[in-house]
Amino acid sequence: MASLKKASKVVCIGRNYADHITELNSAKPKQPFFFLKPPSSIILPGEGPVIRPRGVDMHYEVELALILGKRVRDHDASDLQGALDAINSYALSIDMTARNVQNEAKKKGLPWDIAKGFDTFLPMSKLIEKSRIQDPHNIELYLKVNDEVRQNDSTNLMLFQIPRILSDISKVMTLEAGDIVLTGTPKGVGPVVPGDVMRAGIRVDGKEIEEAKIEIAVEESTRSYEYAET
Repeated sequence: MASLKKASKVVCIGRNYADHITELNSAKPKQPFFFLKPPSSIILPGEGPVIRPRGVDMHYEVELALILGKRVRDHDASDLQGALDAINSYALSIDMTARNVQNEAKKKGLPWDIAKGFDTFLPMSKLIEKSRIQDPHNIELYLKVNDEVRQNDSTNLMLFQIPRILSDISKVMTLEAGDIVLTGTPKGVGPVVPGDVMRAGIRVDGKEIEEAKIEIAVEESTRSYEYAET
């Protein structure tokens, strides 16, 4: 598990579910677009809470994560088997986002790095063996806040599937064994505040995958950072 933090990069696909695009009033992309989160943002099961930085409107985004098992460069988007063969294992992840920081960055044409990159901004589940997910394009992702369901959708709603995702990323930057790719979040994103508890998971054919479960509390930061307009 600790090896997840040794990933050379975490690459995240944005706007990959139509209803999520609508809820954020964003434009539908003509091709996959992606951004990076630092591996230092990863928090593994049992390592503690998600920390909300002061002044930040912090949102959850549940996503299927791919853990690569081999180097991928210039992948052919039509090669489904090659894409699946490149995956070593899966995990569930929650892409935490400082929404007010991101909104300011969008408005001013600034990078999103701060909005996505705080410590603890990437809770991840235990690793899920490939054999547990026969078809990653047909599983159910869910996230609850204090036992209230907020996100619950199938990966069959992805606008761009895994072969196309790996193709577009690997044409720009080589993916290395151990790298993590987040495949996008369905609708229902929203804020969490200190005192909240997030629970997330994956169902395959209606059955829960035990290793995919995440349960993590939210706490307020005691560190010196406080959001201020750039």
